[in-house]
Amino acid sequence: MDLATIIGFAGAVILIVFGIQLPNLAAFIDPPSMLITVGGAVSATVAAFPAKKVLNSIGVVKNAFFVNNSTPIDIIKQLVEFAEQARREGILALEARALEITDEFLKKGIQLAVDGTEPELIKDILSTEIAFTEARHDEGVKLFDFLATMGPSFGMIGTLIGLVLMLGSMSDVESIGPNMAVALITTLYGSMLANVVCLPIVEKLKGYSRKEILIKELMLEGIMSLQSGDNPRIVEQKLTAFLEPGLRASAMKEKG
Repeated sequence: MDLATIIGFAGAVILIVFGIQLPNLAAFIDPPSMLITVGGAVSATVAAFPAKKVLNSIGVVKNAFFVNNSTPIDIIKQLVEFAEQARREGILALEARALEITDEFLKKGIQLAVDGTEPELIKDILSTEIAFTEARHDEGVKLFDFLATMGPSFGMIGTLIGLVLMLGSMSDVESIGPNMAVALITTLYGSMLANVVCLPIVEKLKGYSRKEILIKELMLEGIMSLQSGDNPRIVEQKLTAFLEPGLRASAMKEKG
């Protein structure tokens, strides 16, 4: 569970509620405005994307709350261990170790190397999988990015609807203030949908996607090094090059 996502969402909602102040909260609850803004934005998103991708968005949202605990440093350690074993016993010794690997991408790569697959073919297969993984991630991000755009747009539509209704009852002076307030609530709902929900999810998913692609590229480099029989020290040097300076220092510290 990613506590940062939960704390961020909860903090935004709590601060908005405290800013409104609890006695005034009822004035900001308007079901018809919610239907126009949230319902309209969701409906437009359903119309813009294939039904399967919309249904898959539930799984995409889950990715924003449940973080993959694998880190590049852990993967580097594992690949260096494999390199040490392969150097001592030969790459065929990794066949049994491959069965213990939980990551399907790494398991596939090790099995291809153990089976004696040509290096270029291994690289082509795994590179293609990385490319399509990145494309799938982009589709999930695009859906929520589109929803973030539709929220304020339908909020404005709701505001215009409210203004039309308000102008139609200008003879009733007492109703102008309340009608204007209701008209503006849809804009508030649209902004909240975009800035409190959708855009944070978009940024979180982009960050997780970058991390996953980095790990897969690191795995690919490690598998190619194993296949070519590189010295474990060389394997480690190649793989730590993928890390940012802070993580490199951390990896060296853990090694020491």
